[in-house]
Amino acid sequence: MADKLFLRGERGAYAPLFLFTWISQNDKILIMKVKTLIVGLGNPGEKYEKTRHNAGFMVLDVLCNNFKFEKKFNAEVCRLSSCHSREDGNLDSEQARMTNEGDIILMKPQTFMNLSGEAVQSFAGYYKIQPGNIWIIHDDIDIPFGEIRVKKGGSSAGHKGVQSIIEKMGTEDFWRFRVGVKNNDLARIETEDFVLQRFNPDEAGVLDKIINLAADEIKLFLKEGTLEAKTLKLNKK
Repeated sequence: MADKLFLRGERGAYAPLFLFTWISQNDKILIMKVKTLIVGLGNPGEKYEKTRHNAGFMVLDVLCNNFKFEKKFNAEVCRLSSCHSREDGNLDSEQARMTNEGDIILMKPQTFMNLSGEAVQSFAGYYKIQPGNIWIIHDDIDIPFGEIRVKKGGSSAGHKGVQSIIEKMGTEDFWRFRVGVKNNDLARIETEDFVLQRFNPDEAGVLDKIINLAADEIKLFLKEGTLEAKTLKLNKK
């Protein structure tokens, strides 16, 4: 069942979570903004670029090409000023400029994967973002390559970045975009080594399509203001 997110406004009016929606009262436009934190998990540095464990970073790079490092949170962040796509495929955005107004924030923790929760907890605590308004994008070795699953809650299933967030936030009640990376090689390679490998040549040939599939779904959720559990599969035709 879809999970609709709402924000209470003036005079008890409600607006859906995708904001920059407005309510007109006596010809007055009231801009409604909320805080939604979208976190892509990965490891910083060239050594880890294009590895399976960095699927979350890759998705965010499609949504924004203008990240700025915020030392306070040990993370790269991008503040979205709109959720409408530009011609270059990125969402309209500006360099992160932390204010207390609220906005949609993309975050790439720079703590390394196993400590991802530190950056998320720090940011969410500072800006008082509720777990239900936090979306985590990460690789998943239990899901076949070419498949993406969206769900809310549940255990980390051994993913150390997700586990770190659960432990630091004290809850599992956040949304996840799980990007499948499982293939036949996983059976003969240690998990820690497998996720730090780059995608094989066959996978690399369609990787952009998969990453864009995840990014497009996030854009859709933001536009509609509705989140729901679903499974997405790459059309191989």
